[in-house]
Amino acid sequence: MGGDHGLSVTLPACKRFLAEHRDAQLILVGLPDSRGGFGHSRAQWVNASEVITMNDPLEVALRRKKDSSMRVAIEQVKAGSAQAVVSAGNTGALMAISRYVLKTLEGIDRPAIAGQIPNAKGAATTVLDMGANVDCLPEHLLQFAVMGSALVSVLNGNDRPTVGLLNIGSEAIKGNEIIKQTGELLRAASNAGDLNFYGNVEGDDIFKGTVDIVVCDGFVGNVALKTSEGLAKMIVDFLKAEFSHHMFAKMAAVAAYPVISALKKRMDHRRYNGGALLGLRGLVFKSHGSADELAFGYALSRAHEAARHHLLDRVRVQIAHAAPLLIRNDMSAKLNTTTS
Repeated sequence: MGGDHGLSVTLPACKRFLAEHRDAQLILVGLPDSRGGFGHSRAQWVNASEVITMNDPLEVALRRKKDSSMRVAIEQVKAGSAQAVVSAGNTGALMAISRYVLKTLEGIDRPAIAGQIPNAKGAATTVLDMGANVDCLPEHLLQFAVMGSALVSVLNGNDRPTVGLLNIGSEAIKGNEIIKQTGELLRAASNAGDLNFYGNVEGDDIFKGTVDIVVCDGFVGNVALKTSEGLAKMIVDFLKAEFSHHMFAKMAAVAAYPVISALKKRMDHRRYNGGALLGLRGLVFKSHGSADELAFGYALSRAHEAARHHLLDRVRVQIAHAAPLLIRNDMSAKLNTTTS
C-alpha cells in the first residue's frame, strides 16, 4: 500500500517477481478492496484495515494505527509466516514499528539502513547508515560496520569485504573526535578479526568502488545517496539532450548507443533498490518511495536473496564474534549518554 505510486507499482512488481523466482512465495498485506483482481498460486492476501501515509507522524503510525498494512506485514515476520518484509512506505514509521515489533539483536543499539550506490567498477558500494540515525556515537558506527560486513558477505559472496570510514581525508588524524574514535574502534575490530578495515575514505571513494562498505552516520549517508541519484539522472539527461540537438549529433548517438545504454544501466539506481534495515530480529527491506515497477521488483529480489542465504543468521554470527568489543563499547556509550 505504501510509496508514491502504491498499488499501480507494487502489484505488477509482485507478479513479475513471482514469474522470475519460482521458489518464492508472497504474502501481500493491504486493504480488503485493494487487490484489484490480483491472484497467484504462490501468493496470499492478508487484510489490514489501515494504511500509514507518508505524512503520518511516528505517534500515529506506532500507537494509533495498530492494524496498518505496514504493521501487519512486519508481524508476519515476527510470527514466522514470512522470512522478510518489503515496504516502500514511510521510512521513519517502518523503522519505528520494526524496532517495536521485532526488537533489536543483542549487542546492537540502533538498527541501520544499508543501501547500495553504483560505482565505477560496474558493481555497487554498500553504504550505512542511510538515514535511520542522524547522530551516532563511535560505538554505533562500529556496529554498523559489523552488520554491513555480514550483509555484503551474504549477498556478494565475499567473506572478507573491505570497510571504509567516511571522512574528510584518508589520514588517521583527520576528522572530528567521533570519527577519530570510530577509526580506533574499527582498527581494533579489524585486528581481532571481526571485520576487514581498510581505513578512512573520502566521498569520491564511494563512486570509485575503493572499498566494499562505507560507514557513516545517517545524515551524511542520506545526502550521499540523494546526491548520487541526482548526479546519475543529470548525466543521462545531459547525454540525451546533447545527442538530440542536430543531425550530426543524432548520427553520433546511433553509433554511441551501445555505450550510452551500458552507462545508463550502470548508473541506474533502480537496480540497487532495497535497503536492508540491519540489527533487527527479522529481515526488513526498505524500497524507495518513488520506486517504479522495476525498482520495487529489485527490492523484492534483494529481500528474497537475503532470506535464501540466511542473512539474519550471518549477522548473528558476526555480532557474536565481535561481542567482547561491542559489549565493552556499548557500556561506554551508555555511560557517556548518562553523564551528558
